[in-house]
Amino acid sequence: MKKINHFIKIVLSLIVVLFAGCGQSFTDLASISNANTNNFYQSEADFESAVTAAMNTLYSVYAPEGPVSYTGELMSDNATLYLIAGAQADKYAIRDYTIQTANTMVYSFWKTFYSALFNVNTVLDKLQEASQLDVEYKKTAEGEMRFLRALYYFYMVRMWGGVPLVTKAVSAQESYGILRSSEVDVYEQIKSDLHFAVESLPLSSNVKLIGRPTKGAAQTLLGEVYLTLGSKNEAAQTLLEVYNSKQYALLSTFAEVWGPDAKNTKESIFEVQYSSANASTGTHSPFYQFFFPNINLSGFSGVGMNQVTDDLYDEYEAGDLRKDITIAEGYQSGAAFIEQKFYQKWIHPNATVNGTTLLANNNCMVYRFADVLLMLTEATGDARYMNELRDRVDLPLWGTAGYPTEKYGTLSLALEHEARMELAGEYKRWFLLKRQNRAVSVLSAKGKSVTEKKLWLPIPDIVRLQNNLITQNDGY
Repeated sequence: MKKINHFIKIVLSLIVVLFAGCGQSFTDLASISNANTNNFYQSEADFESAVTAAMNTLYSVYAPEGPVSYTGELMSDNATLYLIAGAQADKYAIRDYTIQTANTMVYSFWKTFYSALFNVNTVLDKLQEASQLDVEYKKTAEGEMRFLRALYYFYMVRMWGGVPLVTKAVSAQESYGILRSSEVDVYEQIKSDLHFAVESLPLSSNVKLIGRPTKGAAQTLLGEVYLTLGSKNEAAQTLLEVYNSKQYALLSTFAEVWGPDAKNTKESIFEVQYSSANASTGTHSPFYQFFFPNINLSGFSGVGMNQVTDDLYDEYEAGDLRKDITIAEGYQSGAAFIEQKFYQKWIHPNATVNGTTLLANNNCMVYRFADVLLMLTEATGDARYMNELRDRVDLPLWGTAGYPTEKYGTLSLALEHEARMELAGEYKRWFLLKRQNRAVSVLSAKGKSVTEKKLWLPIPDIVRLQNNLITQNDGY
């Protein structure tokens, strides 16, 4: 217990959980105990277990109450909270931009990322020492881990700004000497990791294990990084390689993208794998249940996370087929229909209920071809990529008669609108508004008490209590 208490207090939360087994997806793997990092990393099977453990950190990062959900959706104009369990005040504070430095949710986000990074860095450290491994396996595994590290730091640098940059597994004592790096240095590390991943990872068509990062996933992430840095030419070049690779394509209809069986389709670039096949593994999809209103209905208990705002619902154009697929207007309670809008992209009708838990089967989409099309229009200024999405749902194309130019009279506004409609609920809105320097103007106009300084999360109190050399963000 003494060790655990010290572990909680240190600046960088350090956790290693190793998983063993083999299968077609890292969701199939079960945990093992009593593994020691000094004697465990011997064979390719050992490394595969460790890589799988690192991949499993995606479950925490993309959880419905994880860091990306709270920022990407709840801090935007897409989502709100009405009634939700747990430390309610700290959750409402994120929605309302009244976050304090002692906010428990923000600290949990910090721990989530650094715990995940410890797993990733441990594998990377051991790979460097593993002269016995097959060269190609070693290169691919390193590419996968560096993709994850880049992905996590990309979220962190947009949430906190400069953060302690850790690129190896460190001890508790070593962690005290690691202070915040500049945003520039964090982005340089992200780009370095992604350039390696692009060169090391296979094409989607050649990937051996479902759910693993690919060359296209690394390029898509790198393209978004370039856009965030204002490097549109580099973004366009990188994203066009994904577009022209012929590895990905839009599905015929928007409806085909969603549902418990719509997994790893031609439109998918990278998604977190879930399976309801075995309730004991805990790898069932949580999104439908967590995004359902906070009631006990049909045998399962909804959580009430990310309830849809009227503002989002009302922005859909008449005839936009995405609206009814994305958002439910409410739910049936006996003879009464209760109006409360919620996301239903992850609906799983007739899913098994275990106790009060709904064992849904839906994956979580991180990147899909729609992201590439939207970012290509942003990078190139060419509406034809964005128009592919409008054409799929039979809406008037930008630049043609019938397009609502009275509302979205510039390509920039049209893109902002299109991204919101296409990607609603997928944790993208807040990050896009920040990238386009539109967050303060858009969100304040809708009643959010937001300023430029409040677009950054505070460094958690407990982090600075343990090391007062770690600086706080302005405004806190």
